[in-house]
Amino acid sequence: MSQLDVLVSIALGIGLAAAVGFRVFLPLLVLSAAGYTGYLPISDSFSWMATLPALVMFSVAAVIEIAAYYIPGVDNLLDAVATPAALVAGTVVAAAVMTDLPPILKWTTAVIAGGGTAGITQAVTGLLRAKSTVTTGGLGNAVIATGELGGSLLTSLLALFMPLVALAFVVLFCWVSVKFIRRLFRGTSRARSADPGAGR
Repeated sequence: MSQLDVLVSIALGIGLAAAVGFRVFLPLLVLSAAGYTGYLPISDSFSWMATLPALVMFSVAAVIEIAAYYIPGVDNLLDAVATPAALVAGTVVAAAVMTDLPPILKWTTAVIAGGGTAGITQAVTGLLRAKSTVTTGGLGNAVIATGELGGSLLTSLLALFMPLVALAFVVLFCWVSVKFIRRLFRGTSRARSADPGAGR
């Protein structure tokens, strides 16, 4: 396996893992469909993901998850559940597509890069939704849910068809996210400093 093949395999795994951070089940559905149709080889230990029952299960789960994020209150509750789920699912999808890597390299990359990327993406979207809930009373959450849905689908498809582009997108997203989080916490600290009664 050439170095380029290794890079593409890792990029594919990280791209799908990032998509999991937006929506847990949609990237799993895309992966299952790609494996079932024979477009994408899946590791032997995850071959069950390329079966018809898995495809049906992921389809139902994806539809329910997408619909639930448009229900006020439920979306915030789902964020609390989705964070650990995204870490696990991000690791699984990354490991499932890294077919020719040595086990130690595959699982190390899947846990650190796959699970880590999914966790970062989920954390950022959770912060955005929490901020929207506070500032708009939840009215703007539907816009965020739509953006997350589009981000998950776009990133999943990019990972499948243009893995290296997907990797570049993920790196850019993480860079922008770090700046956003720093600005968010800096703004919160300034607001507390400006309010004399904030600490009372």
